[in-house]
Amino acid sequence: MDSVVILCMIAKMKAIIPQPPLLQQSQTWQQALSEMVTCPHTLLTMLDLDPMTVPWQWDQGFPLRVSKSFISRMQKGNPFDPLLLQVLSTPIESQLDKAFSCDPLEESDYNPVPGLLHKYPSKVLLTFTSSCAIHCRYCFRRHFPYQSNNPGRKGWDSALDYIRSHNEIVEVILSGGDPLMANDESIKLFIQQLQNIPHIKILRIHTRLPVVIPERINHALISNLSSSRFSVVLVYHINHPNEIISSIAQGVLRLKQHNITVLNQSVLLKGVNDSLVCLKNLSISLFEAGILPYYVNLLDPVQGSKHFFVDIVKARQLQQDLRAALPGYLVPKFVQEMPHRLSKTALDLIP
Repeated sequence: MDSVVILCMIAKMKAIIPQPPLLQQSQTWQQALSEMVTCPHTLLTMLDLDPMTVPWQWDQGFPLRVSKSFISRMQKGNPFDPLLLQVLSTPIESQLDKAFSCDPLEESDYNPVPGLLHKYPSKVLLTFTSSCAIHCRYCFRRHFPYQSNNPGRKGWDSALDYIRSHNEIVEVILSGGDPLMANDESIKLFIQQLQNIPHIKILRIHTRLPVVIPERINHALISNLSSSRFSVVLVYHINHPNEIISSIAQGVLRLKQHNITVLNQSVLLKGVNDSLVCLKNLSISLFEAGILPYYVNLLDPVQGSKHFFVDIVKARQLQQDLRAALPGYLVPKFVQEMPHRLSKTALDLIP
């Protein structure tokens, strides 16, 4: 227990759940980021759970990282809370399985210059940052070699030169890590440089930051995105309806007022959202918040995530049941990303 105490002291986190996000509008996203909880013992104590009875482990390679806002949406006293399960590292992650890999999508085969992934002909993905505001235990990039794939401003020239030399590319996707971990000035500068490449029409940003820290949708970010010539798409990552709070919807409304499209993609996770009731409520809650359901991704088989795996038979049944339960426009596409395919594969097309 001495090591746990030391780690908690190093984390310098106060075990105080803040007021609901609506009462914190004066707080900046950087302030919220500085208060991230990184100690499992602290997290469990905040939730009135006994660290001596709830299984957990200290993962130094991919440690706990979660915002106080996200914690405030968890049910106290419930060790199986679906939001808690997404962030708390447990000993089961250490059980290796040959069917799971550190590079499940074989992204290293599509990495022509540092930080750039070119898997699909018409679009490229840039790992704009290496950090996130939350460490999801099922993250398919938890073992990604960011040391050699975090270009930063110094590496932008190589990435932009590559994009400039491939006229078939019409869309640039900012990913990471979480691209919105970059400050607004860096985002502005990158967009200005990208606009000089005439064949790029769409800028897409995949992010979980406005979900865990809603304050990230600020005036500067909206101004940077809306003042560009691009069609801009933000793809949020929300897995469970309990993640959605009113301040998220307020941010989405501001984005849509500036003609920015907001979609959502989820990952199908055992014990978190693998039921018809949950997925139905998620789609309805997303739509009420102004977000259109886009994808439900089957779990990428990354090492350490086997306990979240939902087999394809159950996934197909959930898809069928969801189609029967909701209007078509609220049914996300069930897909799986497979190495060396030219697009994500619809669940209906998987043998």
